[in-house]
Amino acid sequence: MKLIHIDTLKSLPKYKQIVLSIENAISEKRLKRGDKLPSINKVALEFSLSRDTVLLAYEDLKKRGIIYARLGKGYYIKSEELILEQRIFLLFDEFNSFKEDLYNSFKETMGSSAQIDIFFHYFNLEVFKKLVTENNGDYSKYVIMPTTLRGVADIIKTLPKNDVYILDQTSEALNEYPSVHQNFVNDMYKALEKAEPKLRQYNKLILIFPVFKQPPGMQEGFVRFCRDYKFTYEIIPDFENNSITPGEVYVIPNDRHLVNVIEQSRVQHLKIGKDVGIISYNDIPLKKVVGNGITTISTDFNAMGRLLAEMIVLQKKENIENASSLIQRGSL
Repeated sequence: MKLIHIDTLKSLPKYKQIVLSIENAISEKRLKRGDKLPSINKVALEFSLSRDTVLLAYEDLKKRGIIYARLGKGYYIKSEELILEQRIFLLFDEFNSFKEDLYNSFKETMGSSAQIDIFFHYFNLEVFKKLVTENNGDYSKYVIMPTTLRGVADIIKTLPKNDVYILDQTSEALNEYPSVHQNFVNDMYKALEKAEPKLRQYNKLILIFPVFKQPPGMQEGFVRFCRDYKFTYEIIPDFENNSITPGEVYVIPNDRHLVNVIEQSRVQHLKIGKDVGIISYNDIPLKKVVGNGITTISTDFNAMGRLLAEMIVLQKKENIENASSLIQRGSL
């Protein structure tokens, strides 16, 4: 019995008929995992089709994880599960508690109809390039966190344009792709503006800003606020064994530096929220209970994951700025 059937009288596109034929053969157990499919040339010749038509069908099945290609040998059945509608490549920078919230929200909203494979580049351009290159063509959608890595736009542009979504940070070079992202300039500025009455109780604002990893928009928003509202300010790249002058407020994107500042304030017997102020970035449950609570600037990572998943499910192409807020606690 033939695996593939093409009806020239049907309005259904020929490549879809090939896909449906193979799906039916799998459902009827005529094809099993590991079985080899007819070659592209063979199918094209038998049904007087172009090679591109057959390739389109095979690539559709490949992106959904139903078949796989072996270089120089052909296509084989990879999975007998046909319930998956999407196979998603999810590339994160790193994994932490708030990224876990984002991932869980994204996965829950996508539901059981999607297989989500998560990868990490750890801010390494070569790792980023390797992961994108090796998985190009194997997925129906590519969700990517480019962070501040230079040169990622050219790598991302090797992927199928209509299948790419940008997450968390975007740039002018990536504006052509739909995204759910933070506006770091605006988020920093608006949060400090909201905290401005309490900031007036201090003498100086200090941003601890290591250039590596951190979005440059944070620094831009911080400087703009300080200049507009006439605050004395300083930007330092690190905080290790620094002494704290009473009356300073530290704005801290990195949690390692947050721990350093808290430890140093204890060494100097300074009271957080009175002698020294702290504003941290990205809220986690622990920051609610440390000291009298740590004030944070934080986006809603659950909303970020949900919005991106909804965009994919509903086949929308938008650029969405994810909401951010200042959560005021006793550290300020």
